[in-house]
Amino acid sequence: MTSPEYELLAQLARPNHEQICTNIPVVEEGEAEGALLEAYESFRKNFGRPHVPGILKCFSSSPTLLREIMAMSSTLLFSDGHLGRRRKEMIATYVSKLNDCPYCFDSHAFFLCVHGGGTTVQPILDDRLDSVEINSAERLLLEFVSKVNCASNLIAIQDVMALRDAGWSDDQIAEAVHVAAMFAFFNRVANAFGLTSQGLLNLRPVAVPGNDADSFEH
Repeated sequence: MTSPEYELLAQLARPNHEQICTNIPVVEEGEAEGALLEAYESFRKNFGRPHVPGILKCFSSSPTLLREIMAMSSTLLFSDGHLGRRRKEMIATYVSKLNDCPYCFDSHAFFLCVHGGGTTVQPILDDRLDSVEINSAERLLLEFVSKVNCASNLIAIQDVMALRDAGWSDDQIAEAVHVAAMFAFFNRVANAFGLTSQGLLNLRPVAVPGNDADSFEH
């Protein structure tokens, strides 16, 4: 797992931690007991954050599910895989924008900046995928994940072939689908619970070098 963004968050001055106001009640850290308390403590230890983020509290009704969500996030998002962290965060940010999820967009746009993609945040926010800040192969990948998010039933072999022609491997394409689908899920949870932006993007983080470990360059 690679999470320099959490290390940076731990160093930055942040507003005092307050309970979040949600549409559906969640269990706050000071109220957690038993298996949920253990899950919260595991997150703080493994991710190096002093507090559990709101999106994870949305799963506080089921500590078992919460642990599975944390494990999936660690494996699929917070680790370099067939795609590097920068491109995973590009996907997370764009899907969150498409789903009008201020909580996830703010968080993952911040993470995207940390992983060297700060110049792509505004084009993604403005839905300008033809911006010079987004190369042609990445633009094609983002257009594909938009289809995964909004019209997955219309995806055909031609869509995959176009990505292959642009240089993406089948493993990278599959991982892009997984990340996009995971964020479609997280966006809906965050929006239904009523999570709002944390204002992380306003901190304008400086990129941490060497965190984009994609297996090839376009």
